[in-house]
Amino acid sequence: MRRLLAALVAALIPLVPTAAAAHPVRLPDNPVSRSFADTFADPVIVRGDDGAYYAYGTTDPLREGERVFHRIPMARSTDLRTWRYVGDAFAPGQRPAFADPDTAYWAPDVRRHGGRWLMYVTVTETTVAEGASAIGVATAPSPTGPWTFVDTPVVAPRAAPGGGWWWTFDPAQLTAADGRRYLYYGSYFGGVWVSELTADGLRITGTPTRVAIDNKFEGAYVVRRHGWYYLFASSANCCAGPTTGYSVSVGRSRDPRGPFRDRDGLRLDVSRAGGTPVIAPNGNRWVGTGHNGLITDRRGQDWFVYHAIDRADPYLDEPFGINERPMLLDRLDWVGGWPTVNRGAWASDGRDTPPGREPRAGRLLHRHSDEFRGGALGAAWQFVRPDPAATVRGGALRWPVQAADLTGPGGTAGVLLRDAPRGAWIAETKVTLDLGEDTVRNFQQAGIVAYRSDDEFARLSSVAIWNTRQAEFGLEIPYAGRTSYGGTIVGTPGVTTWLRLAHRFDAVHGEHEYRAGVSRDGRRWTWGGTWTLPAGAAAPRIGLVAHGGAAPPVTASFDHLRFYERRW
Repeated sequence: MRRLLAALVAALIPLVPTAAAAHPVRLPDNPVSRSFADTFADPVIVRGDDGAYYAYGTTDPLREGERVFHRIPMARSTDLRTWRYVGDAFAPGQRPAFADPDTAYWAPDVRRHGGRWLMYVTVTETTVAEGASAIGVATAPSPTGPWTFVDTPVVAPRAAPGGGWWWTFDPAQLTAADGRRYLYYGSYFGGVWVSELTADGLRITGTPTRVAIDNKFEGAYVVRRHGWYYLFASSANCCAGPTTGYSVSVGRSRDPRGPFRDRDGLRLDVSRAGGTPVIAPNGNRWVGTGHNGLITDRRGQDWFVYHAIDRADPYLDEPFGINERPMLLDRLDWVGGWPTVNRGAWASDGRDTPPGREPRAGRLLHRHSDEFRGGALGAAWQFVRPDPAATVRGGALRWPVQAADLTGPGGTAGVLLRDAPRGAWIAETKVTLDLGEDTVRNFQQAGIVAYRSDDEFARLSSVAIWNTRQAEFGLEIPYAGRTSYGGTIVGTPGVTTWLRLAHRFDAVHGEHEYRAGVSRDGRRWTWGGTWTLPAGAAAPRIGLVAHGGAAPPVTASFDHLRFYERRW
């Protein structure tokens, strides 16, 4: 059924036009980089003076089995669908004076500036110190070069107050409505910053402003639309193979220097940072959907360019090693002033793309639910590694957060489980967990889990990740003789947070699908990514967890575990 829906949707979507084409056909067939590359990470696309489109990616081998690292590979297309490799921006050994010989070049951003082209690029290692990254810039007369480095950095290495060097990665340039140019840069260690550029675009000037919190956002890309500046940023891990949870969220501001706020009014530069989802893993083959750019075609249609990972083929040379991240392209829609990929369906795959509808809760399934109104757990509950500190009193399950975890080989944390209903359903808990803000409490958490074993589970938690408080939806599965764990970020937790897992069974592929939802009031929900667990002799059970560290002591209070019928 999902394939039929995908085919019907695809048939109704207009083609990106070529000079000669003006008839409607389907979306580009992802990955669009397949003709020249197995991996083409951190992609960005520009339109040249000749009307063609040019794509640029991070330094990597292009093909499985290849041992050549292409220093910013470039590709050309006349229609955004069919691409041809046209060479590398930089020759082996070509580097600016401040770059260490062992440097790599990551995450390019290319812009037309006056009569020439500028390429901003991450320089991963500089002569300042080991781990001292910077933003460099190269100039060229055309989109394919020849590229010449400027020998001074646009953004020099930045010393972190507590030691080490902030990650000066992922440049993205913006021209504001008043003609001023800005550069966004930064990553998880240090956060995302913006600085004004000099008129020639070759260096920053003035005082930088942090626009997105560290330990949650990287890969910023900013566009101007209808008086707003939209900050797209990626979250979670970029490179965990089949469990990569990379995803993109957005905030907007009237000022290019922020503050940027999401659809719920939550800022992106605070400990409990917001972010309205733009794309996340959706249950088809694509995971790790992130690090985006934006290109507008000749008809004015916006397209979202990004990389992703095929969970059936996640590494360039299996198993493990370099993550294989080809370039994908999908339509970007604006709904109520907010961007979303494919109207919420997210990454397209002509073979299998789910519809973009959010789950809704129907009838409460009383027999499977528990309000914790008695003085003890009912017979339907079973513990994995019982914890006598977990008690039922005052209408809640109260569970001191354990000095234990589930990730990695085996597991040491307690898991409280019960059977789930048959069919499609939504499981919900309301958890109060006071982790404060801004301080480091790694990785105290509490939440809901779909659990088959210690090495095969999907866990949605309110969690402290360094100085941030996030809602992480993590997946652990066996892979190639090891365990693979990764997470995707969903919404923003409060001290009290409602968490939902929406389940359906995909009979075609033999998988249980779980989509994560988060709410701060139990009424308005943010729905994020989907993880899958394979079918087995028995379905995964559903339960609660409270673990990640016992110091400082904190108790999770679960108000209920409810099951509802799922209405899409």
